[in-house]
Amino acid sequence: MTAFTEKERLLAVLNKQPVDRPPVICPGGMMNAAIVSVMKNSGYVLPAAHADAALMAALAYNVHKLTGFENFGLPFCMTVEAEVLGSEIDLGTLECEPKISREIYASCSQVEYREINAMLTTGRIPVVCQAASLLSTKYPDIPVIGSLTGPVSTAASLVDPIPFLKDLRKDPAAAHKVFSYVTDLLIAFAHKLIANGAAVIAIGDPTATGEILGPKLFAEYAVTYINKLIAAIQQKGVPVIVHICGNLNSVKQLIPAIKANAISTDALVNLKQLKDEFPQLTTMGNISTYLLEFGPAEKAALQTSNLVAQGIDIIAPACGLSTSSPLDNIRAMTATVKGAYQKERMETL
Repeated sequence: MTAFTEKERLLAVLNKQPVDRPPVICPGGMMNAAIVSVMKNSGYVLPAAHADAALMAALAYNVHKLTGFENFGLPFCMTVEAEVLGSEIDLGTLECEPKISREIYASCSQVEYREINAMLTTGRIPVVCQAASLLSTKYPDIPVIGSLTGPVSTAASLVDPIPFLKDLRKDPAAAHKVFSYVTDLLIAFAHKLIANGAAVIAIGDPTATGEILGPKLFAEYAVTYINKLIAAIQQKGVPVIVHICGNLNSVKQLIPAIKANAISTDALVNLKQLKDEFPQLTTMGNISTYLLEFGPAEKAALQTSNLVAQGIDIIAPACGLSTSSPLDNIRAMTATVKGAYQKERMETL
């Protein structure tokens, strides 16, 4: 089989074309690999790199180089959209990821709607897009993955989550208006990332789970607006990965309705079973991030080998990596996919 670049391999899998082996990636956003050891080894650190395009690009390159993940993943948090929409953000520290300090609105009915194009020039959107441009221009064979916060989680970062979830049932007209608003922003952000070289868009939506929404609201809000976002991205000729958190049992029958090019899941999901039940799905995941944090490396390698043997299409961490995850455990995962883990161990004995 023809040798693939990292970008060619990932795009081939996402377009259901044959490849030599699965890609092994960490897409950024809620699933980023800017761990403390990478930052200390490289000298490029957070929170400074959240707000500086050159630093962001340099850190993304070093994540790729030191971990073995076959992509660049931007940004390194899930707060870019919330900040642009007006919520208060704490950018965190070297060890702690950014978080939302306060949502700007107390209910969906209170939301004030701003012009989308104007928001694209504010906050850290230009920083992320410039970093994507720097990386895609300098390293054309490595895929830049632009990571978005999904519509449900973005809406819940604009409106206080507790009244927001109540509004989904009690005030659906106002809720749908908020969803349309944030989805339009996400579409515009995605298009700007693509214009700056993003080869793939990944959507992480941790609030869009069966446990939180239940099947009815998952179908009404999550599937509807994730698909609206996916369609607008795919119209640009760019594939989409969607990560669904939590236990899929209550919404599993709805997963094929999500029109993504690949579905990523948490570690508690049996991906082989999901793939057997819905063979049309391209599956991604789902190495336990607990295992990647606490090891040992041999178990991370074994779990990786099992997923490869089961025919999982893309190998990746199941969710967000802890910033304290050891590089050795991550390298065991990535090297196993590349067929080099045992060789590397023999060379170090």
